Amino acid sequence: MLRHYAIVPAAGSGSRFGGELPKQYRLVAGRPLIHHSLAALCRYPSIDRVWVVLSPADRWWRQHDWSSLGHKLETVFCGGATRTDSVANGLRAAATAVHDDDWVLVHDAARPCLSQQMLSSLCAELADDPVGGLLAVPVADTLKRADAVQRVARTESREGLWQAQTPQMFRYGLLSRALAEYPGGTDEASAVETAGWQPRLVRADASNLKVTYPADLRLAEIILQARARTGE
Repeated sequence: MLRHYAIVPAAGSGSRFGGELPKQYRLVAGRPLIHHSLAALCRYPSIDRVWVVLSPADRWWRQHDWSSLGHKLETVFCGGATRTDSVANGLRAAATAVHDDDWVLVHDAARPCLSQQMLSSLCAELADDPVGGLLAVPVADTLKRADAVQRVARTESREGLWQAQTPQMFRYGLLSRALAEYPGGTDEASAVETAGWQPRLVRADASNLKVTYPADLRLAEIILQARARTGE
């Protein structure tokens, strides 16, 4: 029986966010941002283990209590200079537990509003898929291409365009090979695409936002507090 595992790369500094404290440790609804991302994965019944990949120089992780996340969580201090490096190192750390055909879900540390329903949709729709795929949402806004002085050069068609989210879910063996051969992508799906495969898009919604700038923290907190009131 195939198993599901998760890897959360969290070795980055969040430079676009600003400040000395990495954004994954900023408080949201009373918890570090990364806590919510990890909790969603640890709570999902079909996920057997969750590896969080931290920088060897991380000095913030041990300042918090993670015991409420339970026995599924494993911490490895082997993060690299890029997201791809961290994910690849996490895959190597998982090698003794995971088989080539098992599923691996890679999720952003700064995407705290992942719901159990989104995880269910991802796992169900990809259960028999030969490649794997990712959560995503169709692009709804009009897209403008800027010139060198930030004036509109042209309007781009949004037909068929989707905004990628995480988790991105692929077989362990396929993903390991793709990242080893094509390490320059911005996400796991781009490495798999470059290797010649076509990942499947699984529709999510805009609540699965990635915290990139300080204003995003408040929006994430509103979403999490609303879910807590309704018991989601």
